Amino acid sequence: MTRSILFFQAMRPKHWTKNVLLFGGIAFSKHLFDADLLVRSFLGFLVFCVLSGFVYVVNDVTDIEEDKKHPKKRYRPIASGALSPSFAILAASALAAIALVVSFWLSTGFGIVSALYLAVMIAYSYILKHIVLLDIMTISAGFVIRALAGAIVINVEFSSWLIACTIFLSLFLAIAKRRHELVSLGNNAAAHRFILKEYTPQLLDQMISIVTAATLMAYSLYTVSPEIARKFGTRYLFITIPFVLYGLFRYLYIVYRKEMGGSPAQILLEDTPLIIDILLWIVCILTLVYWPGVHSTQPPP
Repeated sequence: MTRSILFFQAMRPKHWTKNVLLFGGIAFSKHLFDADLLVRSFLGFLVFCVLSGFVYVVNDVTDIEEDKKHPKKRYRPIASGALSPSFAILAASALAAIALVVSFWLSTGFGIVSALYLAVMIAYSYILKHIVLLDIMTISAGFVIRALAGAIVINVEFSSWLIACTIFLSLFLAIAKRRHELVSLGNNAAAHRFILKEYTPQLLDQMISIVTAATLMAYSLYTVSPEIARKFGTRYLFITIPFVLYGLFRYLYIVYRKEMGGSPAQILLEDTPLIIDILLWIVCILTLVYWPGVHSTQPPP
């Protein structure tokens, strides 16, 4: 296998699905079919794919010894020794520098947010992932910054409701990931990730319960908000709540019954019922927001 392919694998392209959050800004600003803004959103998406790929390489280099002890991660290009850490860091840094230049070219605000994302994630790689609770909250911050970046790159206002939903949903995914690591690795958990010794399955279960309820409540309040009804010209967004409820329940089923959850990106790409649910939610949202025939211009009483 050539070095370029190994380097591409080290940037974890499967995990770039997380950057789809950047399209939330254009979708929920009712500009999805504006070609110019769509191009800007796509360029922003590419910038974050490169930046997140750089972060994954940094993580793999800093965690190389721990990953060698992991039953799956030891096969990653850097941990397995197939890819030189120095080459990986040098190549990823060059790409990240180009991505930052492009981000500032798109807009100063987007450049600042992109740099902030990079700074937060690097701080996570070296410091924050070793601090209990802050490790989970920093992962969540990465998702929130993506959501903000999607609005900033096309210069539209971001909804505080959607930011709240992003915070709770990302916490849900991050805590589920920690639980999977803790349970699947058993007594060897702390050897792979030292911070895992600070958690117990019971503690993480309580945290999952809290953020699951918070995610559903925040989204439900968002869909029935008079402000959102006026913005989109429809008061029927609440009919999308069952899709969100099923998605949360399905993910919990995957975590607790299938003992997965270590890789949210993999689940989103491989679990057919969850994929269908997400697609139906997207279709329903786009229909309500963009199809005038189903709009109601009057806000809920």
